[in-house]
Amino acid sequence: MPQSPILVSGATGYVGGRLIPRLLEAGYRVRAMGRSMEKLACRPWARHDRVELVQGDVLDRAAFVRAVRACRSAYYLVHSMIAQKSSYEAADQTGARNMVHAAAAEGLERIIYLGGLGEISNLQLSDHLKSRHEVADILQSGTVPTTVLRAAMIIGSGSASFEMLRYLVERLPVMVTPRWVHTAVQPIAISDVLGYLMGCLEPEGAKGETFDIGGPDVVTYRELIDIFCEESGLPKRQILPVPVLTPKLSAYWIHLVTPVPAAIAMPLTEGLSVPVICEDNRIRNIIPLKLTDCRRAIRIALERVAQCQIDTCWSDAGDLVPPEWAYCGDAGYAGGTILECGYRVRLEAAPEQVWHPVCRIGGSTGWYYGNLLWEIRGWIDRMVGGIGLRRGRRNPEEIRVGDALDFWRVLVIDPPNQLHLLAEMKLPGEAILQIDMTAVGDRQTELQLLSRFLPKGLAGLLYWYGTYPFHQWIFSGMLKAIAQSVGSPISNRPKRFTPKLQPKCTLPVSRI
Repeated sequence: MPQSPILVSGATGYVGGRLIPRLLEAGYRVRAMGRSMEKLACRPWARHDRVELVQGDVLDRAAFVRAVRACRSAYYLVHSMIAQKSSYEAADQTGARNMVHAAAAEGLERIIYLGGLGEISNLQLSDHLKSRHEVADILQSGTVPTTVLRAAMIIGSGSASFEMLRYLVERLPVMVTPRWVHTAVQPIAISDVLGYLMGCLEPEGAKGETFDIGGPDVVTYRELIDIFCEESGLPKRQILPVPVLTPKLSAYWIHLVTPVPAAIAMPLTEGLSVPVICEDNRIRNIIPLKLTDCRRAIRIALERVAQCQIDTCWSDAGDLVPPEWAYCGDAGYAGGTILECGYRVRLEAAPEQVWHPVCRIGGSTGWYYGNLLWEIRGWIDRMVGGIGLRRGRRNPEEIRVGDALDFWRVLVIDPPNQLHLLAEMKLPGEAILQIDMTAVGDRQTELQLLSRFLPKGLAGLLYWYGTYPFHQWIFSGMLKAIAQSVGSPISNRPKRFTPKLQPKCTLPVSRI
């Protein structure tokens, strides 16, 4: 087995995070590249003796060159749709050019890229699919041979397409849909996508080629909905196709009903009116896989969801960008005043005992107190274009840096002492929720809840002071409920506390 590592860019994404264990199992060395070292370090494969972690952004050419250095081949599994939202097309082109430059500079043997189906000659092809083709063209224009795999809908637990399908079918017994419900599609199971990606790494016949990849079934979206109902034990859904439902309206409807936000749903729905089926099946001769049909792919995905075995999720690809003020003192800052509200309580338990309910917070567990208010806040956020609570969490027990957690993202995790969450809901400012556990004596723990908020303008101040009474009530209730979940009496009722300033903090802090 060659000793030079294989670079996987987009290592914390949906496909990259699942590909790396396959490569390791096959005996390869892997260099995993991502924007956040904290997110990379929390992955289950991060401590494998054949894994190297490297921080890098495909938009940073110099960092990309360093990441590629001494590698044998590279997987380009980056898509900027989540991180860059409306500007994803320009970002994708820049990233592809940087890949071409880095590959040539460091003498890679080959690049493997996962793109999208859909013929570029089709006038109705969406901007999203055009962008995937443009990236493929840029990569193949370089001197390093690039293998392009073009896929349609990927069926797997945690994929954006599957989550859209699952939530729509489970929540809506009657669906008013655009005419694209009758469009032909050739879905592919995530296991088969990984099989093809792995299979393209060695054969000379796959080097520099473009292949269509899909499962054995060509179905319409309506037929896919019917199959989902049968596999999940739901009554058949009533489908009412109408000619006036635009992709924009469809995206907003998906935004309200599913965890997938409008910024992602929009480019996905724009492409649903174009048939995406394999026109070229040459890859089946080069890489003979036993392909998974739609029914079995959906069944496996549903089983994984039911068993909470979602290895990666579409929301994993979210950017983890801590606000500058979160770590005061690193740089001069004059952005305003941090507003803080903290409560704490002492429990007759060790930090390890308290950690268990804390690390399960959010998702199906809820927030231990005032769940109706949390739901209302989630609905308000969803109505104004935010992500709301429906995104939930990838796993009810396991949590790692970079995970989406309702309308938060995990910023810091240090079991059994710290869980810090960065707000991703729509806010007139930036917010962090800190949950800290500190051992006191032999068998006591001080549990703290601290909300930190940097307001933007008058709207931010009004928001903070308007919600402040709820902070007091909910924080006290959460502390008591967590103590009850631990099964340990509290030594004192929840009390306000004033956190100590961090060293060298240059930003004014206001405690209320």
